Order: sequence, then C-alpha cells, then structure tokens
Amino acid sequence: MAIDAASTVPTRDAIIAPQDGLSYVRGSRDIPLSDATIGAFLLDTARRFPDRPAVVFREQQIRWTWSEFAREVDVLAAGFVALGIRAGERVGIWSPNRVEWLLTQFATARIGAILVNINPAYRLAELEYALNKVGCTAIVTAHSFKTSMYVEMLQTLAPELADATPGDLHAARLPALRSVIRMCDTATPGMLTFSDVIEMGRAWLEQHGTEGLDAIAAPLDADDAVNIQFTSGTTGNPKGATLTHRNVVNNGRFIAMAMRLSEDDSLCIPVPLYHCFGMVLAVLACVSVGATMVFPGEAFDPRATLAAVEEERCTALHGVPTMFIAELDHPDFARFDLSRLRTGIMAGSPCPIETMKRVVANMNLSEITIAYGMTETSPVSFQSATTDPIDKRTTTVGRIQPHLEVKIVDPLGNVVPVGETGELCTKGYSVMRGYWGDDVKTAESIVDGWMHTGDLATIDASGYCNIVGRLKDMLIRGGENIYPREIEEFLFRHPKIQTVQVFGVPDPKYGEEVCAWIVLRPGEQASAEEIQTFCAGQIAHYKVPKHIRFVDELPMTVTGKIQKFVMRERMIAELRVNDQKTA
Repeated sequence: MAIDAASTVPTRDAIIAPQDGLSYVRGSRDIPLSDATIGAFLLDTARRFPDRPAVVFREQQIRWTWSEFAREVDVLAAGFVALGIRAGERVGIWSPNRVEWLLTQFATARIGAILVNINPAYRLAELEYALNKVGCTAIVTAHSFKTSMYVEMLQTLAPELADATPGDLHAARLPALRSVIRMCDTATPGMLTFSDVIEMGRAWLEQHGTEGLDAIAAPLDADDAVNIQFTSGTTGNPKGATLTHRNVVNNGRFIAMAMRLSEDDSLCIPVPLYHCFGMVLAVLACVSVGATMVFPGEAFDPRATLAAVEEERCTALHGVPTMFIAELDHPDFARFDLSRLRTGIMAGSPCPIETMKRVVANMNLSEITIAYGMTETSPVSFQSATTDPIDKRTTTVGRIQPHLEVKIVDPLGNVVPVGETGELCTKGYSVMRGYWGDDVKTAESIVDGWMHTGDLATIDASGYCNIVGRLKDMLIRGGENIYPREIEEFLFRHPKIQTVQVFGVPDPKYGEEVCAWIVLRPGEQASAEEIQTFCAGQIAHYKVPKHIRFVDELPMTVTGKIQKFVMRERMIAELRVNDQKTA
C-alpha cells in the first residue's frame, strides 16, 4: 500500500526556520536514524515485498522481483568470498548502467567489502591513479563503453595479465590488484568472467548456504566504510570520498520520504550508477520503500528514457537539468504518454528555474523535487518537499533534510544574517568519513565536524535554500562581485536560448569580464548583439556578457555536470589573454 505522507514525512516547520535572524538551520529528528547495513537494508525490503517488481534493465531484458534480486546478490557475494575478497578490501566497478553494476553494489556491501566507483569516462592515467590510490584488490569491468576500451586499457596497465592465473595477478603498475572480472563470457587471459564468479558463488552457497553469508555479515557495523566515490575536481587528482552504510542508507531513506515514494512507484533511472545520483538518490531510495527501479539503457538517451517512462508506466523520473532539457526538446516528445509521472528529482548541477517550470507543466511532474548536496555529504542535505509551494520548488533547493545542520558563513567563519550570501557548511550523519588516504585534504574540508562545501548559498526566513554558485565560480569585475547563476537565470528567459553557462575570463582593465556560452534551441539563430540588447536595462551593465559564443554543446562530465573550467581555458586561448596571478 502507499505510504501515509503525514506519518512518514518528518515534521519540519517547528525547527527548520533560521534562528535569531542568522542563516543556521537544523533538520527534524522525529524519525530515528537507521543502523542497518546496506546488506540488511536490501534483505528487509525483499522480505517485505518478495514478489513485487524490483529491477528492470530494458537493454539487457532483465526483470527481477525483490526476492529474485536479493538471491542474485547473494550468489555474487558468495562468489566474491570464494575468490578470497574479505571485509574492508576495495573492489572497483568500471561500467555504464548494467545489471552487473547493481549486483556488485549490493554484493560487496553484503560481505563488508568497499565498492570503489570508477568513472566510465576514465582513461589510462586516471584509472591507474584510482586503483592504486585506494588499493583495489579486484575490479569488475565492462568490455567497453562508447570509445573507452576498458579491457584493453587494463591490459596496457597490467601486461602481466597475459600470463597470470585468473584471480592471482601480480602487476608492477597495479601492485594491489589480484582479480580482473569482465562482464561477458569471452575468455581473456588472466581474467575471470562475471559468469565464472557467479558459478563460484553457486558452488560456495551449496556448501555453506546463506547462513554462511549471514555469519560474514554479522560483525559488520553501520559506521563501516562501504563506498569510495572519486570527486571530480578542476585541479589536482580526484579525491576518494569515503562513505559508510549509515551515510548512504539514511540519505536514501530521507530522499524517498521527501518524494513520498512507495512500493507502488516505479522510478525511471537514466542517471549513471557510478555517481551518487544513481547509486543513492535513485537505487537506495527505491530500496528503502520497495519502489521499482527502471533503467532505460547503459547511457542516457532522451528517446529511450521517454519510451521507458511510457512503456514501464513510471511514476517518477530522475535527471540532471541537461537530461530534462534534452527530453523536453526531443522532436518526438509529444508522442509519449507521460501521464503517470508524478515525482522525481532534478539535481546534479544548478537547476534553471525556467527548466523546472517546463518540467512541471509539460511532463506531468507536478510533485518533482530539487535536491542539493555533494558526494562528501552522501549526498543530499537540502530537498524540496512535494507539498512545498510551486514557487519554492522551482526557485529553491528546498529545506534542510532530517538529522542535519547547515550554516551559511562569511570568509571569517561567522554565520551570516538571513538572506545574505556565504559558504554553505553541513554537519551531521551524512558527512563522509574523509578522503581515502588524504588526511590533509580531509582536515581542510571538515572542520569541527562541519563539511565546507565551497558552494555559495542563501537561506531565507522560512528556511528555504538557494544556491548562488561556487566560491570558485564567482567572478570580480572592477571590484563588483558577480554570481554567474544570476545571469544564467536571466538569460534562460530568452525564447531562443536552450541552455547557457556564464563564467569569468581574465581582462587587463577590469580583472575579469563576463563571458556566456549559449546553446540555442533547434532551428534558431541569434547574434551576440541581440543577446546584449536583451540584457540592456534589465540587469546591471557590468553583468552583461562582453564575450558571447554560440556552441552546439557544452563540455560536461558523464554525469551532466558542466565543466566551466574547460570553457574558461578555451576562451583564454582564443582571446590570448593571461590568467592574472593575485596575492
């Protein structure tokens, strides 16, 4: 039956408004935190909803109920045990959205191993760094994805595979790695196939039974590390945010509650599993209530997503803003029946207000929510509720999640008055254990329990949060602080603009000038002068973009996060200006 929203959604109003006129909020504690491990979390759902649909992978033509899914997880977990993987060891997963990814997520957690999410876009140097940084003893890999030849790259880094016994690799460049498990049945020297490990698991279970797995899981604790997710910084090597069972299980629970998700819902998941959006906001939210997980394909495709929503009768849809824009602007959009959609989440990067309005009006997502967070906070700390007024759900990221605290601070660490801009800091159960093997970076980011996000935000008198931008994105033109998000929101009103990104480029006179990269709607044409005229008299003159470029697409990560630093670097090269160093 459906969840009773009144009894399950935390009562927020009593404690979420800022206190004493300062930008500090604290979430409800009405609903206790869960002490479940991910393995126990899944088993509980399978016991409650054994015969209800759990998993649909449309490309792979796989459909499992919750009991079937839990059994498959146990088989793989047993296979890992038979392979010699123990609690605390790191297991990498390098793949697009496939059922093997989902099974590996839960099978590693079942036996206390730590899942290491490897970006599907990684190439040789990034892969080598990630595997060695955390000391992966095993990696589960697809054969390839788009132009990335995963098996070939692993063979390049570990030529010793050619003569290695599967499961007993000793490679000079990957010293910790012992097992390479590939996702197909083709035999490859030195590697195990996924089917090999499944057969090992079945044999292990015949001998030890699920009681053997239960005995391995018994000593596991909710505060044990269960997942390492590499954050994609703009400089330096990625940092491995280390998350616990308690971190992600509870975040998934509260995300589902904010959406009023239940076992009667079916969530379409086009976002990548390797990212916390797919793994926590989608998968663990569904597990928390027994909702069906529907995966349209290995990678995002707007038509495949729309088809999945219609054919699987989905009631919920997740996506980053660029995904929703691609769906709305697809030439066949009007042909799809989206009438069953109700809720979902738009997150992953700043959500344009105009896009939110279109999603509500044209996709039947009357109860869509916006979530805000970061990998290091498991990830969500603010989320709008389905019952929030429409203007709050389209213009803010909602209010504080349960069991968390947030403050907005100035550069000196002082909490700023309500409505003023400052850095958002988060404290509570969701804050990561730290960056794997990097105590210095951990200490820089977490101070007295507060995670310093680097995001600029405001909180209003009712506790609604608005993300203004990134500390590093803010530009200063002639002494004026300029927040790109404000200009982007204004430009989204232009009828010809599909999407836009604003950033600063060096300028010898003003220090920085405003630059806008614009993607126009299909069939439209515009000039820089037209855009500047549109801005004139509407926003302050110093905010009007001096440099405007029309592009077919914006550089972004595989998760849809815009890479402003790439745009900035290209403009610096084009304009032949120097990035001035300052004290």
